[in-house]
Amino acid sequence: MTRRFWIAAFFLACASAGTHDLAPVRAVESIALTVSDLDRSVEFYTKVLDFEKVSEAEVDGPEYERMQGVFGLRMRVARLRLGDESIELDEFLAPRGRPAPPDARSNDRWFQHVAIIVSDMDRAYRRLHEFHVRHASPGPQRLPDWNPNAGGIRAFYFKDPDDHPLEVLWFPAGKGDPKWQDRGRLFLGIDHTAIVITDTEASLKFYGEMLGMKVAGTSENWGPEQERLNNVFGARLRITAMRAASGPGIEFLEYLAPRDGRPYPPEEKANDLIHWQTRFVGTIPAKSNSVELPDGKLGFHKSLVFRDPDGHAVQVVEP
Repeated sequence: MTRRFWIAAFFLACASAGTHDLAPVRAVESIALTVSDLDRSVEFYTKVLDFEKVSEAEVDGPEYERMQGVFGLRMRVARLRLGDESIELDEFLAPRGRPAPPDARSNDRWFQHVAIIVSDMDRAYRRLHEFHVRHASPGPQRLPDWNPNAGGIRAFYFKDPDDHPLEVLWFPAGKGDPKWQDRGRLFLGIDHTAIVITDTEASLKFYGEMLGMKVAGTSENWGPEQERLNNVFGARLRITAMRAASGPGIEFLEYLAPRDGRPYPPEEKANDLIHWQTRFVGTIPAKSNSVELPDGKLGFHKSLVFRDPDGHAVQVVEP
């Protein structure tokens, strides 16, 4: 199947699920990731990165099976907050999913991370080093001044206990949301979640036309600093920042070079450890394959989960 045909088939599938009738989403509510040991991950995010645990629930039943596409599931779910933004950690007690591929690279198209803003990059890196986090970059990188949109920004990639990629990011004065200039705390919040994509125009059609997000900025990044940040030799990226009315942004990472990133595994499921899911608040069409949840334990009662053109999971919920 050619890539163009696959994208056309994907949007046809979205239409049949009722997603073509979605109203513009109101917010990016949280970003969820699947973990192998919830207690270990909660300890990592709270002790190393200063997240606050807000809630925990355990769920099972046919409605949750339909929502996640995993038969016979039982899940522990923890919600963590940093500043104004939240993540969700999902541990599948049953059935257990597959680990992340040991040779995963930053240009593989299942790549997704959250960018955590810090008030002081040197202090943040020392904290991460003290906790012996696994490096994905050799160290913090300062993006060059010749790049008007990214110059002066400092960034570092690392891994959590399940090898999910994460980023700490520091903005100089005049860049990023003004709230990121707060120097009172070390870890301030989540600016965006970044996803590797194949084609910016196809992703703009999906997140812009279908979900109603707006372009907030663009950049083209290359050079030795970008190569070391992503740990991909010869990296040249077309970057597009998208925003809803509130919540973290979504950042497209299209690798113009090298073009050898691997596609999202077609057999991937929500209990696999490469799984991320970006949650939006919006209005779900009545005629859709949505799921009505019986208890509201996760903070919403209606859910519709589908995939973007590259396979990244998207969830729209109603309270």
